[in-house]
Formats: sequence, structure tokens, C-alpha cells
Amino acid sequence: MQNLNEKKVLDQGLVRLVDFMGGDVAVVQAARVSFGKGETNDERDRKLIHYLMAHKHETPFEHSVFKFHIKCPIFVARQWFRHRIASYNEISGRYTKMKEEFYMPEKLRSQLARNYVYTELDNEENEKLKEKIATFYQNVYDFYKELLEHGVAKEHARIVLPLSLYTQFYWTINARALLNFLALRLDKHAQFEIREYARVIGDIMQEKMPWTYEAFNKYMIEKQEWSEN
Repeated sequence: MQNLNEKKVLDQGLVRLVDFMGGDVAVVQAARVSFGKGETNDERDRKLIHYLMAHKHETPFEHSVFKFHIKCPIFVARQWFRHRIASYNEISGRYTKMKEEFYMPEKLRSQLARNYVYTELDNEENEKLKEKIATFYQNVYDFYKELLEHGVAKEHARIVLPLSLYTQFYWTINARALLNFLALRLDKHAQFEIREYARVIGDIMQEKMPWTYEAFNKYMIEKQEWSEN
């Protein structure tokens, strides 16, 4: 049976929601406690969340928490770990034999000089280079296994493995920090691969916190001004 909280990303990656606490109601509770009140379970709660987001009163969003299981290429993880207001535990290549799982882009990109404008290689060149990449992956993983077979410690054998190798980690983050992650990693200037993860995580957050995600899109992404209407 398919896990509805698990979504495939890229060719072999995944995002799985392991645990969730709070939701829109927790944001409302945290905001109203200043006045000794709780949620009303009506349109006033939704409007309050929009007000908080529009006016950058963000601490109430810290009372909702997501725990994810992430599988992504190492180069994506190294961008991910720049977001420090979160908890991470990653699989260790010191203690675990790494699996033969490498990221292969569907289309290789070329980069124009001195900017971040990309184009795709033509199909023939793309396929030839991908074949060479696949051969490299096979050779380097065979060498990794050879090192292990000769008794080289895992922590040393892993140094030959490339950044395209898939890693896995648990990621626990509150909704305020998650919105910051999404604002940065959904941006068009973010690398395509991490944008794909952000898109999937955004879908999960929208499902779990629809009012918060609606306000996020309105005030953080679209940069609309607050209106009482």
C-alpha cells in the first residue's frame, strides 16, 4: 500500500512526513494566549493567521512542527543544511556501506557566462554525456567496493564517492523556519533539484496548514499588502 505521506522526488529521492504537531489551530492558540483567549474555529482564525503573516508576527508559527524523512543527493543536502534553525540526523558513511544510488538528471544544463541563466544540451550530446556519467558511477562504486573488500575502513573508502550519491536524513523543523526554507528554495534562483524538494514539501505543508500556506503565498511570495477585506 502506498504511503500517502511519502512522495517521490527526482529519480530516486523521496520526502516522507514522519510526524506532525500543531497546525493552523496551534498558531491561533499561540497568538491569542496574549489576550487569555483561544481559537474560535471560524473565519476570524483564518483572518488572524493572515494578519500575523502580513505584519511579520511570526513566533506563533513556531508552535507547529514537522518531522520529515528526506532522501536526496549529497549536493542538495549540503544546500539544505544551510538552514540551521532545524534538527538534522543523517546516515553515516563511517558506519554504513553506502548504497549504489546516484542522481542522474534527465537533462544536463549548460550555463551562460557570469550569470544563472541555463539552457539544455541538445538530445544527442545529452545522451552521450549521460552514458559517460553512468559509466563513471559504475566504475567509482566498483572501486568503493574494492576498497572495502581490501579492508579499508568505510570512513576512508567513502572519500571516492561523488556528490551525486544519495544520502538520507531526518529533518525536524517548526513552521516558521519551514516557511523561510520554502521562500528561499522555491525561488527561481534556487537550483532546480532543491526546488523540486521544496515544491513537494510545500504541497505537504499546504495540506497540513492550509490557512498558513495561503497567507504565505499571499504575503511572502506574492508580496501583497495587508487589507481588512
